[in-house]
This record gives sequence, C-alpha cells and structure tokens, in this order.
Amino acid sequence: MVSPFETDLKWEAFLEFGTRQFFKRKTAIYVQGTMGEGFYYLHQGLVKIVTSTVKGKDRLVNIVVPGQIMGLQSMDQQTHFTTAIAVKNAVVYHFSCKQFLEMLKVRPELLSLLTQTISQKMRILLDAINMKALTSEEQIARLLLNICEDFKNHEVQLSQQELANCVGLTRITVYKILKIWKEEGIIEMRNRTFVIKRQDLLKLPQLTTQTVRTV
Repeated sequence: MVSPFETDLKWEAFLEFGTRQFFKRKTAIYVQGTMGEGFYYLHQGLVKIVTSTVKGKDRLVNIVVPGQIMGLQSMDQQTHFTTAIAVKNAVVYHFSCKQFLEMLKVRPELLSLLTQTISQKMRILLDAINMKALTSEEQIARLLLNICEDFKNHEVQLSQQELANCVGLTRITVYKILKIWKEEGIIEMRNRTFVIKRQDLLKLPQLTTQTVRTV
C-alpha cells in the first residue's frame, strides 16, 4: 500500500469516457476468478482489495482511495486475481479496453500513466506480502498511515468495524488497540473518524512494545 505517484494528469477530465456505477457498502465491484474487461476509477468512497487463500480466507492486499484505479489485471483479457469490495458506499467509473483506446487518442501520455500504475500495483503486492509478518498493532498502524498519506489528511473517516474489515481482524482486537492508543494520546476518535495526533509513534520502528501494550 503505497501512496499514488505524482502526476499532472487528472482522471476527472476523462470520466466522460467511462461508465458511472454505484456500489453499496460490502458489495463486490469485481470478484476473483471472474473475467474482467477494462479497469475502474474510484470517484467516491473506500474500497478494499482482497485475495482468497487456498484455505478460503481473505487476505487484504490494498486499500483504494478516491483518485486511484483498480482492476488493471483484466486489461489483458485475463480473470481477476483479486476481489474489490466497497468498505463505504462507492461511486466508480468503469473504463473498458475500447474506452481506454479512445482516451489514448486524446491524451497518448495516458499510456505512461498506465505503465506507472502497473508498477505501483506490483509494489503494493510486495507490501501486502510483508504485512503478513506484522503484528495486529503494526497492521492497523500501517493501514491508518497509508490512508492518511493518500488523503493528505490526518483524519481517517472509518468506523471501528470498517477498520476491522479492512485489516481482517476482529472488532474486539481493533477496539483494544485503539483504546490503548487513545489513552497514550496517539489518536482521537470522533464520530466514526480517527484523528492521528502522533503520526510519528505509528511508524516502525517507533511502534514497539514500549509504545503499545499487548492486547
């Protein structure tokens, strides 16, 4: 989960080429193993990308925030190897391969943007693999920091349950960790919003047993 690369290109200028779609919270936008055609741009909401293990459990791969794209693996007419699920009600724009070719005629530099995005997704997958070795505290901290970085804001508009759903932990585990962080002045919780007050303490290696106690 890395922050989006800097670009002068604004996807909003190309939304007319896409098809606007709405997905309710907990609804799958695309499903692992199904055939796709094109990619999606997240306009509003929050989406988690998961992959199913051989044991049938979902593992978090990435969190997609507004302004980012997803589902690029189907651009080569292959099946999706991940599932995208709306954490919040989401507005997305779907761009078929044909629509993307039309966009390239207007702005050929979009090809470079697509290449950069594919490279970014590869780094995200590597980051997701490394997440497996992290503790529950470190996973939550990494997720909050990534969302803050993507939104350029220290406020994360998620409920505890939504946060638990994103990282694949129980709500009780998330509640205990957040309670400790609140007592230590690391975060504040205001009406389904987490305010990061001490971002430095959530970064490794600062996030140690001296910062958070075992839950």
